[in-house]
Amino acid sequence: MRSFLVIGLGAFGQCLAENLTSMGNEVMVIDRNEDRVNRMAPLVTGSQIGDCQDIEILKSVGVDNYDICFVCICDDFQGSLEITSNLRELNAKYIVSRAELASQTKFLKAIGADEVINPEKDMAKRTAVRFSMKGAFEYIELTPEYGIFEAAPPASWIGKTVSDVNVRTNYSINIIGIKNGRDIRPMTRADHVFTSSEHLIIAGSNKDTKKLLDER
Repeated sequence: MRSFLVIGLGAFGQCLAENLTSMGNEVMVIDRNEDRVNRMAPLVTGSQIGDCQDIEILKSVGVDNYDICFVCICDDFQGSLEITSNLRELNAKYIVSRAELASQTKFLKAIGADEVINPEKDMAKRTAVRFSMKGAFEYIELTPEYGIFEAAPPASWIGKTVSDVNVRTNYSINIIGIKNGRDIRPMTRADHVFTSSEHLIIAGSNKDTKKLLDER
């Protein structure tokens, strides 16, 4: 179990806090909007109404006690900068700040953020990659060039084994699992026979995976 401080309860901050809590973590939330805080209070470990541009608010919650502090402010870049700076001044262990524009990243890092995320940009890229590939159902980026894909097997593979297709040599990808419904079986055996009812969990370069899926 880890401890997190989430500052800013817009749509992203709320979803982040809810998901961190559902994974069994301790989550403290702060926002200056009373209604947002009151809605989240029953769901998280702790909550506080306050404007974190006021460094005294951050002092009161002991930011250095949290494993990670998230700055999820939107529509107020100046406020995000000030809060990030305040967290660094108070010796927060690790600061993750949200940016709405790519150009904001360097300023947030210069002022003290350990990491900067851009949810809209990341989701747009993930969506573009996924829908550019025929038969892809999900995509997780590992690097800009490599990822993990969920996809239906090509028609030419149905009824054949992993060994028959010689996946790694012929296609330069790795099948790391087979998904049937909600069940995922990892580490596919060489004698596994492909069926039309399953999905493949593929690890490989975007280029090689797209080439494979475009052949279907």
